Amino acid sequence: MERYKKFIADKTFYKYVLSLAVPLMFQQLVTSSVNLVDNLMIGQLGDAALGGVASSNRFFMVGLFSLMGIFAAAAVFIAQYFGAKDEANMKESFRFSLIASTLVTLLFFGIAYIYPHHVLGFFTDDLEILTEGTRYIKIAAFSILPVAWSGSIANAMRAVGETKLPLYVGIVAVLTNAFFNYALIFGHFGFPQLGIDGAAIATVFARVVELIIILVIMKYKAFHFSTKVKDIFVVSYRNIKKISLKALPLMTNELMWSGGMATLFKFYATRGKEVIAGMSIQGTTADLFFVLFAGMSVATTIVVSQPLGANDLDKAKSHGYYMLGFSTSLAVLFGVVMFGTSFVVPLFYNVSDQTQHIAATMLRIQAFMFWIYMATAQSYYILRAGGDMKSTLLMDAGFMWAVNIPIVALFTYFTDFNVYSLYIIGQVTDLIKLSVAISLIRKERWLRNLTIDEVQVI
Repeated sequence: MERYKKFIADKTFYKYVLSLAVPLMFQQLVTSSVNLVDNLMIGQLGDAALGGVASSNRFFMVGLFSLMGIFAAAAVFIAQYFGAKDEANMKESFRFSLIASTLVTLLFFGIAYIYPHHVLGFFTDDLEILTEGTRYIKIAAFSILPVAWSGSIANAMRAVGETKLPLYVGIVAVLTNAFFNYALIFGHFGFPQLGIDGAAIATVFARVVELIIILVIMKYKAFHFSTKVKDIFVVSYRNIKKISLKALPLMTNELMWSGGMATLFKFYATRGKEVIAGMSIQGTTADLFFVLFAGMSVATTIVVSQPLGANDLDKAKSHGYYMLGFSTSLAVLFGVVMFGTSFVVPLFYNVSDQTQHIAATMLRIQAFMFWIYMATAQSYYILRAGGDMKSTLLMDAGFMWAVNIPIVALFTYFTDFNVYSLYIIGQVTDLIKLSVAISLIRKERWLRNLTIDEVQVI
């Protein structure tokens, strides 16, 4: 029992962490709940429509995770500069996030809008799914740029401890999305019945509303990172270099990881078009529980990065281990509830029995593995908080492409294993990944004050 004491904190710490994590978790829960309802609406249009949206969203996920890499790297510097009370460099870190995320967004928008058939063709050759997905992706692509800007602002807010405002904005956005989905998919409240096109338009409306609200907040509420429009491009070469050195590995990791997830999705989809629809149901339902990851991510950035910026390494170290113990314990509880939902949620979809069975079975597998996912992810958040981006790249995307994808590809194309066997094989590799993650945490290379170390390096 003695060896586990470093993972156990007092009640005050847990209350503080929950005060930071719960607002974002609640926001993500509302988002995931509405996404589940949206998915149910699209599911009423049949397997092809659900598969088309699912395939499109796999591509958008790659773009979103690339943005998250930029957001996360900038947030680490904003949080550490906040701890060091260095407002000028906080502003420059925020500007970097805006500029870099805009450039990445334009790339993904161009690909989705100009080459939709090629994007969707990576996942499936089913003509019905390609037709439905192409209609969706060309419209939904316009939602990416607002996501980049609102995401940069919201993540900067969270980095300085303001978690409630992004929560409220996010709730308004998802409710807007739900309303327009219902109105435009089925033609209610005097709106035209647009089917899958309506779902895409609703997504764009919601993201634009989210951006407008968060810009209004920025105009009337002062934050330490707030900047004037005319100064957006005022970022010193020193900060560009510092943040880029952390952002590029992190962005590369997120890009490779999400690309790897898309590739695994492609492998599983070889076992039938029902798999695409089934995994859409499974993924949307599982998102209700993966809110824990978002909450622990933002809490770790604050309780670990801010002490590092203030040069209190002992406090940062203890907080890191506390977070690992706390998040893993919560994940066990979340996994139990997730297992229970697998018997209920798939039944609400107007899809084939086989699609429902695929969704339910994969949810149960995920539920069993949930604590392993969380422990690995928490290790990632701790490493990232201290700027150890090389280790995050190694344990996350590096592991996926070196171990996970080759193994699943081997069984996909050289055996006749069904999708359940393939999925279990893919998930079990996470046990190896967890052992790598824990070993990296124990080396404690993440205990670095970037506001001091990076200046010395440069």
